[in-house]
Amino acid sequence: MSRLRLHVDGASRGNPGEAGFGVHVTGPDGSEVASLFGYLGKATNNVAEYQALLHGLRFALGRGASEVEVFSDSELLVRQLEGRYRVKNAGLLPLYREAQGLLARFGKSRVSHVPREKNKEADALANRAVDEKQSNL
Repeated sequence: MSRLRLHVDGASRGNPGEAGFGVHVTGPDGSEVASLFGYLGKATNNVAEYQALLHGLRFALGRGASEVEVFSDSELLVRQLEGRYRVKNAGLLPLYREAQGLLARFGKSRVSHVPREKNKEADALANRAVDEKQSNL
């Protein structure tokens, strides 16, 4: 599949607190390709958001995708990747750099901000990771 759509989300209960991430992967036609989630232990919500993105991008590259569309309800993540917000938190900087490097490996990529209501599947996966303290990658 040359183009994949990634809906990514992170969850943290306590911020920092018990955290997890979810990635709902679909094809260009909207058909489900994969539902990924991961338990992170103690982390901030922003770290969880970046982990969702990184795992989604690695998955897409592993599937041979040449184009990727990413949808996130994290304004911070999207604006940082667009270059509109600076990455001020030292803990996020390596995650940001890794994300930039992975995005550069695609022929075409786009990261878009969506309202929380349009990211329900990824949100449910992130919360499942925290509830079950498990990963499905």
